[in-house]
Order: sequence, then C-alpha cells, then structure tokens
Amino acid sequence: MGFKDGFLWGGATSANQSEGAYNADGRGLANVDLSPTGDVRESVLMGKTKMFDFDENNYYPAKEAIDMYHHFKGDISLFAEMGFKVYRLSIAWSRIFPKGDETEPNEAGLQFYEDLFKECQKYNIEPLVTITHFDVPMHLVKEYGSWRNRKMVLFYERLCTVIFNRYKGLVKYWITFNEINMVLEAPFLAAGLFIEEHEDAEAVKFTASHHELVASALATKIAHEVDPENMVGCMLAANAPYPRTCHPQDIWKAKQVENQSYFFIDVQVRGEYPAYTLKDLERKNVVLPFEKGDQELLKQHTVDFIGFSYYSSSVVSADPTQTDTIGGNLFPSLPNPYLKASDWGWQIDPLGLRITMNNIYDRYQKPLFIVENGLGAADIADEKGYVEDDYRIAYLSEHIQAMRDAVDYDGVELLGYTVWGPIDIVSASTGEMKKRYGFIYVDRDDHGQGTLKRSKKKSFEWYKKVIESNGQNLDF
Repeated sequence: MGFKDGFLWGGATSANQSEGAYNADGRGLANVDLSPTGDVRESVLMGKTKMFDFDENNYYPAKEAIDMYHHFKGDISLFAEMGFKVYRLSIAWSRIFPKGDETEPNEAGLQFYEDLFKECQKYNIEPLVTITHFDVPMHLVKEYGSWRNRKMVLFYERLCTVIFNRYKGLVKYWITFNEINMVLEAPFLAAGLFIEEHEDAEAVKFTASHHELVASALATKIAHEVDPENMVGCMLAANAPYPRTCHPQDIWKAKQVENQSYFFIDVQVRGEYPAYTLKDLERKNVVLPFEKGDQELLKQHTVDFIGFSYYSSSVVSADPTQTDTIGGNLFPSLPNPYLKASDWGWQIDPLGLRITMNNIYDRYQKPLFIVENGLGAADIADEKGYVEDDYRIAYLSEHIQAMRDAVDYDGVELLGYTVWGPIDIVSASTGEMKKRYGFIYVDRDDHGQGTLKRSKKKSFEWYKKVIESNGQNLDF
C-alpha cells in the first residue's frame, strides 16, 4: 500500500510571484506586475479598479519578488537536496513575447527557461510547466482587451508552438492555464480583464473563458503533435464547498457553486460544455462566441490529467442574510465551526482534500495531480533565518495522510504532489511576503527590504524524509 514507484514529489511556484526582474533582458510588462499591496489590491485583481501602469503611490511586490531570476541555480539545488522529483513552475509570457503579438520571440527569455530546465535535469528533477500562471502581456490587455478578444487564441497558439518546439526533450509535463476557473472570481488577476462600466460582466468573463478553453485544446493538440510523450493537464482551483445546513436549498447552493468551477474541467476533459452551464448562460442571455471548428477542437483534444490546487474547504448558504464571510481568500466562505483556521482565515480541512480527490476522480476517471497545497503563516525566523514551523509540518502531514487514504482506500489515481510554495514567495491574494509557505526562508519583507538570503526551516528536513520514504514517514 502507498504511493506507487515514480510518484512525483516536489514543490510549485509561479513566475510572477518568484522571478522578479520584471524588465530584465527584454521582458515586457504583464498584468500580474500591476497588483499592488494594500487596500486597493483586491479591487485591482477583481477587475474593478483600473491599474494599467505603475504609479508612485503604490508598492508592487512582483517587480522584484524574491529575484529567483538571478537565484534559480541555488534554489533548484536546495530543491534537489530535499529530493524533489518534480518542480512546477510557470513561464512568464512577456519574457518570450514581450508585447504578446510579435511574430518572433525574445531569445533571452527563451534561453533563461532553457537554462532553468537544464538545471532541473542536472538533478533529475522533472519540470512541470504552467504555460500561463495568470500572466498576460499588458500590451495585449491595452490593445486587444485581453481574453475577451478572439485574437488572443492566435497569440497563445504562437507562444505554445515556440515553447513546445524549443523545450522538446526538456519538458514532458505541461499545464495550459493555472486555476482556469479563477477568471470568474478575479478576472484581472486571472486573465487580464478589466470590466468597463457599460459592459455585461458575465458576458465578458464567459467570452474570455471560451477563448481560453479553445486555446487550451489547441495547446494540447500542438503538444501531442510536437512530442507524443508530452502530457498536458488542465488545472482547477478546488475549494470543496460545504452546505451550511442540511436544508435542501443549502445543498443545492453548494452544488451550484461546485458546478461553476467544474464546468471548465468538463470542457477540458469531456470535450463539450455541460448542459447545466448552457442553460445557465441562456438564462443570463450570454451567447458563447463559438467559431467554426471550435466544437471539434474541444472534443478531439482533451487533456491527459487533471491538476488542481487545494488549501481549504468553504461553507456556503442559500440564505442571503448569511453574509459573515471570513477573509483572506478570493473564494468567499462562511465560518465552519468544526475547523480551525490559518493566520489568514483559511479553514484547515485535510479530509476536505480526500473528499475533493474523490469528487474529481469519480467525475472524470482521469489521473490527478495535486499541484498546489500548503500553509501560509507568519513565520518568525531567528538570527540565522531558522524557523521552527511545526504548524506547517502538521498541516502538510495531515494533508498527505488524507491524500494517501484517497489512494490506498478509495483507489484514486494520483501522479504527484507539489507543495505550494517550497520557498517563500509573494502571496497572490494579498501581495505579502509575511504570508510564508516555504520550506526555505527568504530574507525579504512586505516593503521589499532584506538581503534575499535563503535559509532552511525545520520543515525542510521533514519534507526530505517524506520524499525519501515515498510518503510513508510523516513523523516530526
């Protein structure tokens, strides 16, 4: 019993939260660069406050992040020391095509990722590459309106054609879009969409979603043509919505919330829109922008595996007076009296991971890959940068046990597990550095101050033992 031989243990980061070097070597500006810290951040992420350029009144943490652009060799060597079998990372679209609509790529950007992938291979670490982890070149946002415009499919196709050919033999595992369902929750963060006052927000978001789904199928087609060994996955932000009560209306509300996310995966795995989404859009007078060949493309080029992120479960209610939601997450949730919460209010629910794995696997019968799971906490480091993070070890241990139960007792097929993030990086939801996830501490604060020195936390050695034992030894 246990995880199969060759199980892919590792960690996950994104370009915009780790690389920094936002204007180095020809890189263009991206939507994810323009997410400031502070009270305005959420409004920007939601596409409600327009911020298409930097201003002097705000701090933008992604500009420098943890400068992994210049530290990746040392960081990957630390990942290798833990025994990583896989490292999930993303490509910054604007490093490859700075504006996004060029016909020729930026060689410096291509070379950077080639060097990074070769560094992974040096340690027998498989790169798992997210093609776009919320990245959209700002030129495409300003000039074309981002994913609301069909031309984005062409620009994405060009990006995919270039990287699949350039990195053939270096990268086998791919994800087309990070947390594709987040376009409905945070449209500017997820897809570079700013919703104008005169626009129908639902129509804009579902038009953009359709274009991304077509682009995902096209990427899957190209990947398999370039190299039949390529494995392409989709990715869902999974949230395990629980009904607040056993009232049938609450049960139905939870089902509706779940379906709003699952419809993306329905299309990417089954190759067609589910009836419930089509009927919902009909009621909203939203017409999907199907073009000739879309249906065949979606049907013929479905994904090989399903990636998903899981941090916590949520509670929903059909009662409109239930508005006492907890903060700290882009998914609204009512409090769950049976669960403890993290420093940022995320409700810790290891069994929810097992439930989520079963729900997704039962629904699709495709291999799963947990590509994000971790605990953001306000770590306090000593003078040497050491953190006694038993709380993180406890969180991860309980979730890995739940994951093991889903595999052992429920028969779920699982390819791998990448902890978010193995090194401290900028938080996507809050922009903070103090919300730390890593096994590796980075000397950097919320104001961009610090030496960027890397140091090992207690959890570093713990995760090393977990990998060595293939998930059997979770003691600490």
